[in-house]
Amino acid sequence: MTIDKKLLAILVCPICKMELEYKKSPEELICRLDKLVYPVKDGIPIMLPSEAKRIINEK
Repeated sequence: MTIDKKLLAILVCPICKMELEYKKSPEELICRLDKLVYPVKDGIPIMLPSEAKRIINEK
């Protein structure tokens, strides 16, 4: 399942308000500035900071 392109165009990080990068597999939204990954469950982005995971050792 994928996220609607119109929705992706308006979604921003709830912390810094910057654009998010969409990753298809596993489906998630990435904030490069805050180094956080927001999960997408059944095509629905979970934009709660408490649900985000920190990016570790990004290359």
